[in-house]
Amino acid sequence: MYKVCGDFGCAETDILAAMDAAVEDGVDILSLSLGGPSQPFYEDSIALGAFGAIKNGVFVSCSAGNSGPFNTSLSNEAPWILTVGASTLDRQIQAQVVLGNNYQFNGESLFQPSDFPSTQLPLVYAGMNSPDSAFCAPGSLDDTDVKGKVVLCQRGGNIARIDKGQTVKDAGGAAMILMNAEQDGYSTLADAHVLPASHVSYFAGVWILDYINSTATPTATIMFKGTIIGDLSAPAVASFSSRGPSFESPGILKPDIIGPGVSIIAAWPVSVENKTGTISTFNMISGTSMSCPHLSGIAALLKSEHPDWSPAAIKSAIMTTANQRNLGNSRIVDETLLPADIFAIGAGHVNPSKAIDPGLVFDLKPVDYIPYLCGLGYTDKEIALITSSPVQCSNVSIIPEAQLNYPSFSITLGSINQTYTRTVTNVGQANSSYGFYFGLPQGVDASVSPKSLFFTEVNQQMTYQVTFSRLPTSPNNTFVEGFLALVSFNTEHFVRTPISVQLV
Repeated sequence: MYKVCGDFGCAETDILAAMDAAVEDGVDILSLSLGGPSQPFYEDSIALGAFGAIKNGVFVSCSAGNSGPFNTSLSNEAPWILTVGASTLDRQIQAQVVLGNNYQFNGESLFQPSDFPSTQLPLVYAGMNSPDSAFCAPGSLDDTDVKGKVVLCQRGGNIARIDKGQTVKDAGGAAMILMNAEQDGYSTLADAHVLPASHVSYFAGVWILDYINSTATPTATIMFKGTIIGDLSAPAVASFSSRGPSFESPGILKPDIIGPGVSIIAAWPVSVENKTGTISTFNMISGTSMSCPHLSGIAALLKSEHPDWSPAAIKSAIMTTANQRNLGNSRIVDETLLPADIFAIGAGHVNPSKAIDPGLVFDLKPVDYIPYLCGLGYTDKEIALITSSPVQCSNVSIIPEAQLNYPSFSITLGSINQTYTRTVTNVGQANSSYGFYFGLPQGVDASVSPKSLFFTEVNQQMTYQVTFSRLPTSPNNTFVEGFLALVSFNTEHFVRTPISVQLV
């Protein structure tokens, strides 16, 4: 571990120094649970350090950011980085809200007191006297009678979730119901609250508010159900998980992947239960800072199984074998409980077992990024900052972004057909053959040449062309998505590359 952050943030010089030190120390994987806003890669310290890492064969995994669910909110967009979004587990630490009218809403809390009364308590809304107090900011309830009552607080307002509970506790409240903001939908978290609490969805919060307003004597209690396993809607995309499309390089689909990042048991410097003399200090944390190390660990697993694989090959194996369906065999959903789009899940949810044996990989060498960087319009000097070596774009066959040998497509399509090539490397059986299968985006047609690929050796490479065309009936100014898969005839490999098309 390399310390790069302190009380005043994370200095770019410290980040770069640590990345360089890690490479010099001989690490195989770099895991960075940090990032900043979108900026040109030559001004992005993590992108610069990551390029130096991949030049030395070091895989780099980074958090996508916690600025969702808004589009174009990504950090760490460079194509030589694995950009990781966050998803839920099938585990909930349940805290069920029971209203005086017998309506029940499942929420979550890591704090599970065994002695909280099942009897109904008076229920109040924190914002009843002032809209400003609805967020339960410190001191905002001092002039409100909440003693012995259950208090409904709203999520947001730049007030930490646990701090809201502290406000309720300081004012004498017995318990807190924390309701989502509308943008967070059904995405709830299990936190180590300082008092009995339940974090519920926006939908539940609206119902609870309506109930409070419907009676002169609203009441509620919280039933603590402990750990519940087997949520068939998992994995689902967390509301906070940053979304694409990439701002700096829209021709590269980001995020690349999603992985477990909600209510994750994590090491912590102090006991959240205020126990003294214990060295087993853990907390439950949510964020892409949690999903990134999951993917870093999976990358380490792949590296140990395939020590000769490049960082790009490992990334390809992770992306092309990802899942698009949840445990209930339905499409992965987002915080609205509707199918998550390609800018939320990228290639899908990581499947480590399949990634060990992907069949084919889309490989890239560090030098392969130079024609792509020239295509972004960067100057020779700006690219040299990234590559740490002289570059002359005038001597390079410049390529559009979507021509980079990446395990996905992200294109803007008008009336003119577009053709791109991809080169795959056989890392499966020596004698293997593949055909192509399209899940075409709406309003888009596509063809591939050749129609099939036949391999006779391990590590043999073959190239194919994909031509995209727009159908006359397709609507303007919309994003559509699909996929192209290479399906083996004689093995069980399904090598899937997601496709994003902006129709203009």
